[in-house]
Amino acid sequence: MVLELLASGFFLKALIGGVLIAVVAPLMGTFLVLRRLSMIGDTLAHVTIAGVALGFLIQVYPLLVGLIFALLASFAIEKLRKAYKTYAELSIAIMMSGGVALASLFFTLGMSFNLNVSSYLFGSIYTLTNADIYVVAGVAVIILIAVAVFWKELFLLTFDEDAAEVTGLPVKMLNAMVTVLTALIISVSIKIVGALLISALLTIPVACSMLIARGFKQSIIFSVIIAEIAAIAGLLIAGVWSLAPGAMIVLMLIAMLIVTMIVKRGLKV
Repeated sequence: MVLELLASGFFLKALIGGVLIAVVAPLMGTFLVLRRLSMIGDTLAHVTIAGVALGFLIQVYPLLVGLIFALLASFAIEKLRKAYKTYAELSIAIMMSGGVALASLFFTLGMSFNLNVSSYLFGSIYTLTNADIYVVAGVAVIILIAVAVFWKELFLLTFDEDAAEVTGLPVKMLNAMVTVLTALIISVSIKIVGALLISALLTIPVACSMLIARGFKQSIIFSVIIAEIAAIAGLLIAGVWSLAPGAMIVLMLIAMLIVTMIVKRGLKV
């Protein structure tokens, strides 16, 4: 059964898409979690869904409109974070509320496409096209290059933003870059795991790695490995037993987190 799945074109596309997202999502998720911005994934996902709904409504490629919405929201979040420096999480709450409101509005304006939008809510990885794979691969390359080029700056920004600003680093530009890169991940991932589940790929692998890693680099490496295992195993299980692939990937992540916590507690005893 597994060999038959691997021989099918739709499953290979799903596997490639899942593997690519499992690299970049926890990579950016590490920076977000350590900066206590893990909820930004949910926020941008809700805004992206509003863009997808508008895309269906005006008959424009939904993921493109969703990407535009996510990018606009990322800039708006940065503006709000500057306005409410002491309450940075307020910007996330405001944008999430706006995203849900817009999505609800567009849903009511075009009830006929609700079924199509549902695939973006819960993921439809088996329907990935060659164009979707190219877009996901392109975003993955952009993110990997950006992180490699600005590694030192992002490291300092993550652990001490005030020190980064004092040393003369372009903190505003770096903050905007992190948010924009996250928006790119969200917008291309919702068709893979769904808008309601994408934040799990950003945060749960990082939560696992933080329990076992001994440093920042180790945390990133472990989080990517964990995400890859969950993506591949989740897709194989979903394919063999005809289950929801996005849900299985997330459930695999949760199972790995539980096992990690149990093993670590057992080692301490």
